[in-house]
Amino acid sequence: MFHSRESLYFTTEAIKSLNAYFARLSSATPRRLGICKDLTSLPFLKTSTWHPSHGQHQHPNPRRRAIGAFYASRLALGPNTHVSVICRSNYAAVSQSGFTITSPLYGNYVFVPAHVFANPADAGAADIAWDYILVSTKALPDVSDDSEILTGLLNSGKEGKGGTAIVLVQNGLGVEEPYARRFPGAVVLSAVTVASAVQSAPGVVAHNRWTRISIGPYLRASSESTASNEKEQAAIERNRAFVGMLRMGGIKDAEEYSHAKLQMVRWHKIAINAAMNPSAVLSGGSTNNAMATDPEMSIHLRGVMQEVLDTAPKVLGTPLPAEFASPEAILRSTQKNTSGSKPSMLLDWERGATMELEVILGNPIRIAREHGLEMPRLQSLYALLRKAQENRELLRKENSRL
Repeated sequence: MFHSRESLYFTTEAIKSLNAYFARLSSATPRRLGICKDLTSLPFLKTSTWHPSHGQHQHPNPRRRAIGAFYASRLALGPNTHVSVICRSNYAAVSQSGFTITSPLYGNYVFVPAHVFANPADAGAADIAWDYILVSTKALPDVSDDSEILTGLLNSGKEGKGGTAIVLVQNGLGVEEPYARRFPGAVVLSAVTVASAVQSAPGVVAHNRWTRISIGPYLRASSESTASNEKEQAAIERNRAFVGMLRMGGIKDAEEYSHAKLQMVRWHKIAINAAMNPSAVLSGGSTNNAMATDPEMSIHLRGVMQEVLDTAPKVLGTPLPAEFASPEAILRSTQKNTSGSKPSMLLDWERGATMELEVILGNPIRIAREHGLEMPRLQSLYALLRKAQENRELLRKENSRL
C-alpha cells in the first residue's frame, strides 16, 4: 500500500511510478480486499425484520445493481492483490464459477475471487487481516445499522495505520457516520460513482457504461492533537493508495478527493438523485428521458436540483466547484439518453424492494434543518413517497392475512 506523503498526480510519469511501486510490492505481503456486495435490500443483514425485498414478494427476475462485483473485478487485476467477496443469493453460482462480466470498455472476462463467503460470519471465521473492506450495499438506515455487519472483520491499527480501511460505495448523504461511530479508530473512505452495472443472473454481470468513481477520506470533526493529525494523514494516504489500485485495474477516471470536496460531490449527486428517483416513482413509472423531455416535469426536476444546489454551499460553508454540471446541463444530457434507463428507486419500487428514502431524501432534509434551512420541494417528495411506501406495506400485510 502507498504511504507517500507527497501529492500524487496521475500524469504519465505518475502512472510509471505507480507501476514501479507495485512491482516492488510483488514479493511483499499480499493486499487483501473484502467486497461486501450482494446489492439487495437485505445486505449482510441478520435480522428478523421483514421488508419488501425479502420473501415471496420479491420480483421473480430482478436485475440487481452490481457495482461491487464490477469494481472488485478491476481491483483484482492489481499486482499481489487478493480480492474476496461476500455473496448471498448468488453464492452458489459465484463460488462455483466466479463472475462472468461483459463490458463495452474491457470486453468479456471472468473474475474468480480469492474467497467467496456466504455471510460475514464466515468471512470473520477465515481469520484474514483485510487491508480494505468495500461496502457497496444499499444504505437503508431505516431498516438496520449496516455497520454492525463489519463487527469482527476489521483488524486494528494505530490510528488507521496498518488496520482495515472501510470503503463505502453508496448513494446518499450521511452514509459514513454509522461506520465512523462504530469503528472510531478505523479509516473510512467515502466514494461516489456514476458507473452502471447490473447482475442479470447469479454471477452474470453486465457493465453498461461509465467507470468514474470519486473517493475521499471521511474525516469527523476532531481535536488538533498529534494523534488526530496522524489519523487524518493515514486516511489521506490510504485513500491515495486505493485510488492507485483502481487505476492499476484500468479505472482511469478514479479520482482522489479531499474530505471537503468529496462531500460536495455527494451533494451534487443528491441533487440529481433526489430529483429523478422519487419523481419517477410518483409519476407512475417514468424513465429518466421521459421526465426530462416533458415540459412540466423538466421544470419540476430543475427546481428540485436547484434547491439542493442552493442549499449545499450554505451547509458546507463553501461554493460548489464551477465545473460541476448545472441542472440545465444535466437535463440536456438526460434528454439525449434514449436508452430507457430508470432510476434505482423506481426499479426498487417495481420489484417491491425497500427504497433508499432516508439517505437520498430524509438525511439531506435533516442536515439542512440543522443549519436552519428548509428544502420544501425535497420535503414534499419525501413526505409523499414515504407515505406511499408505508401504505404499500400496510396493504401487503393485510393481503398476507387473507
